[in-house]
Amino acid sequence: MSTFFEDTQKFVKEAVEAAHIPGDILAKLEKPDKVLEFEIPVKMDDGSEKKFQAWRVQHNNALGPYKGGIRFHPQANLDEVKALAFLMTLKTSLAGIPYGGAKGAVRVNPGALSVREVEELSRGYVRALWQEIGPDKDIPAPDVGTNAQIIDWMADEYEKLLGHPAPGTFTGKSLAHGGSQGREPATGFGGFVVLREFLNLGSTNYQLPTTGLTVAVQGIGNVGSFFARSLLRDTRMKLVAVSNSKGGVYREGGINIGAAMKNPKDLSAIEGSRITNEELLGLSVDVLALAALENSVTEQNAGSVEVGIILELANGPVSYGADVFLAQKKVHVVPDILANSGGVVGSYFEWVQNRAGESWSEEEVLGKIETVLEEASKKVLGYAREKNISLRYAAYALALERVAGAMKNAAQSGVENI
Repeated sequence: MSTFFEDTQKFVKEAVEAAHIPGDILAKLEKPDKVLEFEIPVKMDDGSEKKFQAWRVQHNNALGPYKGGIRFHPQANLDEVKALAFLMTLKTSLAGIPYGGAKGAVRVNPGALSVREVEELSRGYVRALWQEIGPDKDIPAPDVGTNAQIIDWMADEYEKLLGHPAPGTFTGKSLAHGGSQGREPATGFGGFVVLREFLNLGSTNYQLPTTGLTVAVQGIGNVGSFFARSLLRDTRMKLVAVSNSKGGVYREGGINIGAAMKNPKDLSAIEGSRITNEELLGLSVDVLALAALENSVTEQNAGSVEVGIILELANGPVSYGADVFLAQKKVHVVPDILANSGGVVGSYFEWVQNRAGESWSEEEVLGKIETVLEEASKKVLGYAREKNISLRYAAYALALERVAGAMKNAAQSGVENI
């Protein structure tokens, strides 16, 4: 089975056929601008020292400062970080916000460390690359395994090293430390907005029922839970299945969303049949929202998927081979660079507020995210229809065209990096 990075390259290669990108520009896009690889020494609670492998990949900044999260995960590796950085370049481009793409990671299981050890690791990450980041250069954020507390520690360490406040250098901070209202629900809410727009605009393509659409969510973490909550905004949709890493629940008549979201880590109190994550993937539902990790649907299990639409709320949850197979089955996959882009759009608005010294309400922030994603969804669907290509390749092609245009303009003006 190909790796996440190889799958990303295959998706891009095929999308290029629909876009108009010169060969020299494409060659530059295929390689990140800079790869930073380093080790972080941490003094453990038992007095020993342990070193953790870490990375920051700055992929492209033709449209603005590098932007991307930092994940703490025991399986983190350089190829994964490179793929995620490339996807972030496409994601920010497609959303039309003035950012490039980056990603960071540390190979660690944060749950196995004490709070003090996690803090030292977080501050060590910043000490290793603080000269490479900044509000106009590279703006990190939380990702898998990291949160607002970790970002607060990182932001604090950066400002100590810099010698003055720089609130726009990190996004995803706590509210007490310059974070934004609406940042926590941004990705899940954004996924709901994108799904709603495709249902509104693409009904003739999808041939789904106009009421009582059944929805299953794999991965009721932060993103999945806020997506599920957002379903209450649309009476056409009914949540029938949810899962976490331990398993899931299915109820044909519908799951009480409020009850399910009280404690997403423990689904035992929810009425319904107990199912595994593999069984959830095989449910006959209208919409399957994938909010876990990459490669949830692969060539090995794609044959059991019986849905109308797959919504990629995680990064890369459908492998290249599975995507090809699902297209043949007429399953419409709403790609991650659109479906989960509410998070980076929310990050952008946090950055804007920090730089302007303003603080907006959650309603205002979510309203702005909604406007951006409605427009992006319309463009993708229109392009897919015009070119008679999948939603994924329409999204990738549009994103690539915008980045390539900025790179071409920069080259013509003699400016390599913006």
